[in-house]
Amino acid sequence: MMKQIAFLHPNMVSFTPLSKLQEGGEGRMSWAQPQYSRGQVDKAGRVLAGQEAGNAAETAALYVLDNWRASHNFPLNTFQVGLRNRARKIDGNALVAQRLKRVPSIVRKLQRFPSMSLSRMQDLGGCRAVLTTATQVAELRDIYLKSDIKHILVNQKDYIQNPKDSGYRGIHLVYKYRSDKNGTYNNHQIEVQLRSRLQHSWATAVETVGTLLSQSLKASEGEGEWLDFFAWTSSAFSYIENTPPLAGMGSRSDVYGRVRDMANGLQVISKLTNYGHALHTIEEASDRDSHYFLMVLRPSHSELRITGYHRTMLEKATGDYLIAEQQVAEEVGSEAVLVTAESLNALRTAYPNYFLDTQRFVTTLGAIVRNADR
Repeated sequence: MMKQIAFLHPNMVSFTPLSKLQEGGEGRMSWAQPQYSRGQVDKAGRVLAGQEAGNAAETAALYVLDNWRASHNFPLNTFQVGLRNRARKIDGNALVAQRLKRVPSIVRKLQRFPSMSLSRMQDLGGCRAVLTTATQVAELRDIYLKSDIKHILVNQKDYIQNPKDSGYRGIHLVYKYRSDKNGTYNNHQIEVQLRSRLQHSWATAVETVGTLLSQSLKASEGEGEWLDFFAWTSSAFSYIENTPPLAGMGSRSDVYGRVRDMANGLQVISKLTNYGHALHTIEEASDRDSHYFLMVLRPSHSELRITGYHRTMLEKATGDYLIAEQQVAEEVGSEAVLVTAESLNALRTAYPNYFLDTQRFVTTLGAIVRNADR
């Protein structure tokens, strides 16, 4: 059973003092700098994971986590710019976005892996490129592995050639940030994710159903029939992309037939279609001026609220993000996330799960069901 986090009251939220920000000059944004040692960061992680008790300790730990997470913005932005430049050379329609990991997700990960230290968590800051095909994903991966960038590659996972047992597919590259000019952020770890549009649609559907069921299907936790459905569907998608399916799944016709039966039994297509239509989106953003987007999804209210921030408003966006996380902490299934995107349209495409938008997944699933009946 996961430990419930005692979030601070919104009026008690700490904003990073300007003295602790790296000034970027007039008209430019400032970046949060780490204020705590890695030992203090790791202790905060243990407190939040329930390994060390005390309400006062939890309050202090949230301050530490807030700052440590925010300090990843500078190196994350660096990687996002590089990822966009490389991805667009391969695929002019590539989608690139970045995000900071949500506090509940951070805590759940620390609880699932007790030996993990917060200062060494590899995906606090992550950027993602979604390309049209799996072949383009492999090409972009090779460009990274053959490049002479100064940042240090510390981990790589090819979940396309070797999918996770859940069916998840994609490529993950983890780097330690390295700068010869300013060592403030050296050794901050950033995860680069590469996916095809089909792989992205599958991951989106998993997150959407998990949100609506209030289950962490993404972490292979939840109703077995849904977990099985997504594993089999991933293998069907693998056959479409000519990449390896999960071991032991059988031939294409076997997989398609199994997916058809499970999709019909769970009424997947009708449920996912209705979920998306029922969501009311409230947009408080300028498509032209916004760079950061705070999304607050409240499925029980059928509501998604989007607030946009100019690129010079990172400090306010980060503070509002922590407040939003606290406000929805007690609402089952509700989530808040701060991301970057080039526009609202790009936001919808890069993070369709927050819009409960599974259209691409449903379209592909429908084609599989029809082909299985032939």
